[in-house]
Amino acid sequence: MNPAPKLDVSGLRGWYGQAQILFDIALQVGQGEVVALLGRNGAGKSTTFRAIAGLLERRAGRVIFEGHDLSARPTYEVVRHGLAFVPEDRRIFSDLTVEENLAVGRQKPRAGVPVWTPDRLYTLFPNLGAMKNRAGGAMSGGEQQMLTIARSLMGNPSLVLLDEPSEGLAPKIVEDMARAILQLKREGLSILLSEQNLHFARLISDRAIIIERGQVMLEGTIAEIDSNPKTSEAYLAM
Repeated sequence: MNPAPKLDVSGLRGWYGQAQILFDIALQVGQGEVVALLGRNGAGKSTTFRAIAGLLERRAGRVIFEGHDLSARPTYEVVRHGLAFVPEDRRIFSDLTVEENLAVGRQKPRAGVPVWTPDRLYTLFPNLGAMKNRAGGAMSGGEQQMLTIARSLMGNPSLVLLDEPSEGLAPKIVEDMARAILQLKREGLSILLSEQNLHFARLISDRAIIIERGQVMLEGTIAEIDSNPKTSEAYLAM
C-alpha cells in the first residue's frame, strides 16, 4: 500500500477579481520528493502556490497537507502546520543582517522534521556564512534568494514551495542552488518548485507537472517529459 502523499491538491481553482486563473489543478508531493511545476511565464505557477499557501483571496478546491485539510485556512495556520512558501520576489528585510533575517524566521522544532540552526544553514549555503553581518540590501540577487530560502527553513518546515528559485541567477549560483536543494531532499524535506528552466528542473526533480493557462497539461518523470520534444516546444518554449 502506497503511503499517503505529503501534499495532496485537487480541484484547485483560483481567481484574481472576476478573472479565473486556475482550473481544477491537481497535484501530489510525496515524502522527500522534489516535484517541478513547469510552464511559461503567466501559466499559473505562482498563482497555484499562492492558492496552496492561502494567499489568494478567492480560491476553491482541496489542499490536504499531512492529513490536515488546509483548503480554507489562513496563511499563518498553513505555516504553523509546517508548509513554507518562498516567493520569487525575495522578500528579505533589507535593513537587517543575514543573522537578523534568520532570527526573524525562527520557530520551535517540529516533530519528525530536520531542525535548522544558523550554523547548519551556513553549511548548506556557504555564501551566507561568509557574510553573517551583511545587510540584506547589500547582497546580490542570488545571495538574497539563498537568504530567503534559509529564513524559511528556520521555521523547520516539512514541505517547501519554491517559486522560481533559479530566476535571474548566474549559472554558478544556479549550480549552488541545485546542490542545496538536493541536500534538502536528502534531509527528507519535500519540495514543490515552480520553474521555467527545464535544465534546472532536470538537475533536481523526481517528477514534473506542466501547466498552461491554469490547467495541468502533462505529468511524469523528467525522463518522460524529455522523451517528447514536442512537449517543450508546446508548453515550455518562450
